[in-house]
Amino acid sequence: MAGNTEPLSPRAKLAVTAGKAAAAVSRAAGRGSGSVIGGRVALKLDPDLLGRLAQHLDVILVSATNGKTTTTRLIAEALGAAGPVVSNALGANMPAGITSALAGGSDAKFGVIEVDEKYLAGVARDTTPKAIALLNLSRDQLDRAAETRMMAEHWREGLSGSKAVIIANADDPLVVWAASSSPNVVWVAAGQAWKDDAWSCPSCGGVMQRPGEDWFCGQCGFRRPAPSWALNGDYVLDPHGSAWPIHLQLPGRANKANATSSAAVAAVFGVPPQVALERMYQVQAVAGRYDVVTFQNRELRLLLAKNPAGWLETFSLIDPPPTPVILSVNARGADGTDTSWLWDVDYTQLAGHPIFVLGDRKLDLAVRLEVAGLDFRVCESLDEAVQYSPPGRIEVIANYTAFQDLRRRVGN
Repeated sequence: MAGNTEPLSPRAKLAVTAGKAAAAVSRAAGRGSGSVIGGRVALKLDPDLLGRLAQHLDVILVSATNGKTTTTRLIAEALGAAGPVVSNALGANMPAGITSALAGGSDAKFGVIEVDEKYLAGVARDTTPKAIALLNLSRDQLDRAAETRMMAEHWREGLSGSKAVIIANADDPLVVWAASSSPNVVWVAAGQAWKDDAWSCPSCGGVMQRPGEDWFCGQCGFRRPAPSWALNGDYVLDPHGSAWPIHLQLPGRANKANATSSAAVAAVFGVPPQVALERMYQVQAVAGRYDVVTFQNRELRLLLAKNPAGWLETFSLIDPPPTPVILSVNARGADGTDTSWLWDVDYTQLAGHPIFVLGDRKLDLAVRLEVAGLDFRVCESLDEAVQYSPPGRIEVIANYTAFQDLRRRVGN
């Protein structure tokens, strides 16, 4: 349980040391941060290590299809006002990566942990969190992730009776269904731009009625709960009805929603909204997301979008036409090898932008854009795409491994 400061056993210490050594070797070999391999080695030596590392921390878990890395960073920044924080800031969000992150937090008070949706119940069981933030659920990585209704049910079963405070998005019916099995829920009106995975009731399968921002099932009565926190334009409304201005360096409505949920989490630990939101202003980019870099004497803004809901949010924040847009899509293991999700994205929103297409699956994307009636150019490299782009800042949108490829190419 958090607050227990019992020292690590010799076996656990050995596992931590071996994990750090494996991570260092991985970094020296140029194979990334080493956090995943380090965690795997450590857990092999002590399978209970994650729970041992979490026992002295107030743990906060963050899970969602989209926005969990950014929200984790915002919460960590806010809670820094109340004590030292350890966090998996680079987004390694499965047990091995989480274990690596916590191994570096022996002096921390808070552990703010992003968790892959599939692993949430297990990580919650191991770490005994004080709070869990649930942001959204939508289709993603169709070849490895469960169907969204199944994922909501998995969360619901895994979190049933949890002693954690659940901070949940009242605007997402799947999240509400998942969180409703818990006795202590703080509801946040964070919005839901992508609704295509939430037209049937997760409780009975009936058709969801969605008048305005409200929603309810006409058959079983399952409905949107009354939120105690809400995003209202550029303000966070707290449970007392006070409005606190949101000042972020991160763009878009989705990040204001992330900030709203983060403020609600911070309040659980006694950090006032004003303090939490002021601290969030320090965040300029998150693991390369939203970074503006110079490449070949051009400004590029790097944006990550991994699934239809993420692409929808990203289209809403790019500069208007005729701003050039580079799109890059891969289908490696970390992305999901099934690219059928491309057909769920409304690419017609890019009409008027000069479009350049890259990545391992550039031809899949080219077919999708052709059907959408858009003009585009297929390129072999980022260098070629930049060379042919008209003047002005270039918006670069990529899915997960394509994004990492681009960051390496621009030296970010």
